[in-house]
Amino acid sequence: MTKGVVYLVGAGPGDPKLITVRGLEAIQRADVVVYDRLASPRLLKHMKPGADKIFVGKLPDKHMLKQGEINQLLVDLALQGKTVTRLKGGDPSVFGRVGEEAELLAENDITFEIVPGITSAIAVPAYAGIPVTHRDFTSSFSIVTGHEYQNKTYSSVNWENLSQASGTLIFLMGVANLEFICSKLIDGGKALTTPVALIRWGTWMEQATLTGTLTDIVEKVKAANFQSPAVIIVGEVVKLRDKLAWFEKKPLFGRRILVTRARSQASELVSQIEDLGGEAVEFPVIRTQPPSKPQARQELSEAIGRLAEFDWVLFTSVNGVDHFFDQLRHQGVDIRKLFNARIAAVGPKTAAALESRGLLVDVLPSKFQGDELLASIEAELRPGQRILLPTADIAKAYIPAKLQSLGLQVTEVDVYETVLDTTGGAEVIELLQQKSIHIITFTSSSTVTNLILALQELGAEQPLDLLQGVQIACIGPMTAQTAREAGLNVDYVAEEATVESLVQSLYR
Repeated sequence: MTKGVVYLVGAGPGDPKLITVRGLEAIQRADVVVYDRLASPRLLKHMKPGADKIFVGKLPDKHMLKQGEINQLLVDLALQGKTVTRLKGGDPSVFGRVGEEAELLAENDITFEIVPGITSAIAVPAYAGIPVTHRDFTSSFSIVTGHEYQNKTYSSVNWENLSQASGTLIFLMGVANLEFICSKLIDGGKALTTPVALIRWGTWMEQATLTGTLTDIVEKVKAANFQSPAVIIVGEVVKLRDKLAWFEKKPLFGRRILVTRARSQASELVSQIEDLGGEAVEFPVIRTQPPSKPQARQELSEAIGRLAEFDWVLFTSVNGVDHFFDQLRHQGVDIRKLFNARIAAVGPKTAAALESRGLLVDVLPSKFQGDELLASIEAELRPGQRILLPTADIAKAYIPAKLQSLGLQVTEVDVYETVLDTTGGAEVIELLQQKSIHIITFTSSSTVTNLILALQELGAEQPLDLLQGVQIACIGPMTAQTAREAGLNVDYVAEEATVESLVQSLYR
């Protein structure tokens, strides 16, 4: 059997967007990803379908696998012909023991590649507003291990030289030995007033920073029960934190937000949440697909076949636009068949989706809801006009009923249907059980209904109990009404039915 290849990848300090391009490629091509607790699990969503993942992380109270066992695991997987990506927090060459893993691979004549990552020694202080160098304070820094294993073969840390150095000192994995580190630096001549900072879970949503001096930081850590993993920074650059701290000041920092929007449309919402410092957890709960019922497919096909007859086409969602044009292509119908129809869209995103396909919207309501759409076009409607309404299979009956009451000939067709999607649900259940989800966003009534159904499908007998204490954000009043009817307390309602307004409602 042909031997596989092993990528020893630095996953960065925690923020999944700090992965390198080469590191991301290694994740995407892997048959197996071997990862630890300091590599963001959100990176695993980039794995190809069918790839396996193996957790080998070391927890503070126990070891999942010893280092020698991890080394052998990589060899065994490669000997099976697999492409293996070993994800290691930070940079694998900075106290990541990558040399030991690479040595055994080399001894077994297995091809490997070391992919550098952004080390937590530099990135974590930066996220806390502490640059490790600054021309007014220091032009050098040292990275020091915070703990050492017994019977090591290299010399001890030269504490006297470190204490006399003017540069920034960065200790990794040293929280448990903080008192020893401080005493050694003081004994070596470091000024008692030297600033010290500890940054826990740096670049993660849970990031927390504690500052003090060599004389009081130990007591502060004990009082705050400040736990590992944390980076320790010793030096004058710590004084810059008050002025330069930026990450922890973002409006959504420290909030983990569940995004229930369909995966094909979630990227915009996810990006805005992350840009504002929040952590977005994707759980689509719905997936759209073409109509599955023969009658619905037949009615849609017939309506598409007579596009030239319609005076108006009303689009009530981006999904409706996308599936409508998919059907045009499927039937081989030219867009010019719409020459006789005026076009109305429920909101700017829907309008943009139409304009990207060469259709300019005639009517766009000032408020982006179905009833406002009707109000905007009502004065221009004439009895007997023919209206095409491409919607979802679960669309509310209000709009077609109102149009018919005005004497219009309404053809309502299902251009798509929504189905339940529980992909990634196990992680969400675990986060909800741990009370680690702070906000749930709903962008439609169907996301509300399907979240409840998805939780039940995943084994939650009382889904409302699981959601107890989680804040609820809705994109509009109709979605909020559905949420309340489902038994949820709604905390945020967007002023406009847009993603931007929904996100703004979370912090304004």
